[in-house]
Amino acid sequence: MSLKPTVATMIGDPAGIGPEVVAKAWATGELHDYCQPVLIGSQLVMQRAVKDCGLSLKVNKVASVKDIQNDPAIIDIIDSGKFDDESFKLGLDNESCGQISADWLDEMDQLALAGEVNATVMAPISSVSMKMAGVLDKVINMEPGHSYLFLISGPLRVMHLTDHLPLRDVCDLITADLVSTSISQLNKALISWGIEKPRIAVAGLNPHASGKEEDEEITPGVEQAKAQGINVEGPIAPDSVFRHCIDGHYDVVLAMFHDQGHIAIKTWGFSGNCALIMGPPYLHMSVAHGTAYDLAGTGQADHSMMLEAIKLTGNLAAGNGFLNNR
Repeated sequence: MSLKPTVATMIGDPAGIGPEVVAKAWATGELHDYCQPVLIGSQLVMQRAVKDCGLSLKVNKVASVKDIQNDPAIIDIIDSGKFDDESFKLGLDNESCGQISADWLDEMDQLALAGEVNATVMAPISSVSMKMAGVLDKVINMEPGHSYLFLISGPLRVMHLTDHLPLRDVCDLITADLVSTSISQLNKALISWGIEKPRIAVAGLNPHASGKEEDEEITPGVEQAKAQGINVEGPIAPDSVFRHCIDGHYDVVLAMFHDQGHIAIKTWGFSGNCALIMGPPYLHMSVAHGTAYDLAGTGQADHSMMLEAIKLTGNLAAGNGFLNNR
C-alpha cells in the first residue's frame, strides 16, 4: 500500500483563530485518513491553542518531515524557532505576527518546492499584520493568466478568471486567449487530481450570456479549448450555470469575475468552504474565512473549513478527486 501524501499546514496568524481551528481539525482524527499531516509554525503557539480548545493532544516539535510520527494523538510541528511567543496579544494585528506569517509561508513553500511535502495548506492570516511588516507581497498575487482562485463548496466548484479587480477593468481583461488558456490549465489540473474526464462550464459575463464580450472573446476562447479536445461548454447564462454545477452536470464553473463566483459559493453554503490557489507548481489550499480576532483564545471557532481544506488537499494530492460531502 502506497503512503498517503504528506500535507504541510501553516498554522496561520498567531493572534487569530488559525492555530485553534488547526488543532480542532487535528483532534477529529480524520486527517490521517487522507494524508500524513505536519504543521509549520510555533510549538508554543500550538500548545496554547490546544489548551484553549480543551484538547488532550500532545504537540511534538520535529526537525524535518522525515521525523513526523504520523499519530492522530500527536501534533507534529516544524518550528524554526523564529517567533517570540511574548511579542503579541491575541486578537490584535501585530507586525511580528505579520512577519512570522510570511516566514512560515516561505518555509512551507521551500518544503514543497524541494519535494519534501506533496501539498500545502494555509490557515487564516492577517493582511493588515503582513502589511505592517511590509511582507504582504509574500501572499500569492492573483494575476490573470498566471494564478487563479478556485473555490470549493461540496458539488459547487468555481474557478475565477479574474479576482480582485473593478468590473470596468474585467471587461478589458477578458480575451479569447485568456479564456482558452485558463480552461486548458483547469482541465490539466482536474485530470491530475483524479477527474478522468472533466466537465467544465464557462459562465457568461452579461445577463443571459449575451453581449459583446461573449461574442468577441468568451465564445472564441471556449471554441479554442474545444479544439484541444477539452469537454467544455459555454458561455452559459450566469444566473443558472452555478445551479447546473450543483446538480452534477459539471465538475467546475469558470467564473468571469470575483463576486460572480463568490456570491454563488457563499449563498450555496459557507461552512466547510475552502479555496485552492492555482499557480504554484504544487497544490496550495486555504480557507474562506479570516482571523476572527473576536473568537481568538475562546476555543469556539468553527474548524469545519480547516478540516475540509486539509482533507481535500490530501485527497486531490493522492489523485482521488473531490470529496463527496454534499
